[in-house]
Amino acid sequence: MISDLALMPLAQVVPWLVAQANGLPYSIPIHPNLVHLTLGLFIVAIAFDIVAALYPLEKPIFKFLAIPVLSSNLYDVGWFNMLAAAIVTFFTVAAGFYEIILADPSPDAFSPWGLSAIDTMVWHGLGGVVLLAMIVGMTIWRGLALCVAGRSRPSGPMELLTRRTRHLRADVFAGHIGGASGL
Repeated sequence: MISDLALMPLAQVVPWLVAQANGLPYSIPIHPNLVHLTLGLFIVAIAFDIVAALYPLEKPIFKFLAIPVLSSNLYDVGWFNMLAAAIVTFFTVAAGFYEIILADPSPDAFSPWGLSAIDTMVWHGLGGVVLLAMIVGMTIWRGLALCVAGRSRPSGPMELLTRRTRHLRADVFAGHIGGASGL
C-alpha cells in the first residue's frame, strides 16, 4: 500500500535538496551569484564613465521626457555603481572563502595546471583578494577624482550623497518630480 513515491530516494523526489558536485551542504552556491552581481555593477560603472567621457557637453538631453542628463550626472552614476561593487565585493570574497571551507572536493580532481582541487580553490581565493584590493583602490581613486573635479562639484562623496537626497526630498515634498506643479 506504500506508494512508489514514498519508496524513491529523496534525491529523485526533490533533486534541489541534494548537495552539488562541489560538496557544499546546500544546492545553490552563494559565491557565484555575488561574483556576477559584482561584475555587473563594476561593468555598469565603467560603462557610465565611458559614456560620460564621450558626452562632454553640459546640457540636458531628453527634455521632452523631463530627464536632464548631464555628463557630471553620468559620472555620479558610475561612482555609485563602483561604490556598490566595492561593498558587494567584500561579501563576495567572504562567501568564497566560506565555501572553500565548506567544500569537500574530490582528491582525484586536478586542474589543467596540475594543481589539486583545494590548491586551485586557494589560488582562486587569493586572486579574489587581489581583485577586492584593486576594486576598492579604484573606487577610492575614482571618489577622490570626483571630489576634486571642479569648483561646482561637492567636496566629498558623502556631501554628494546628502546633496542628491536633499534635492530629491525637496522635489518630492514640493511636487516637482517631472516638472513644476503649476497649481
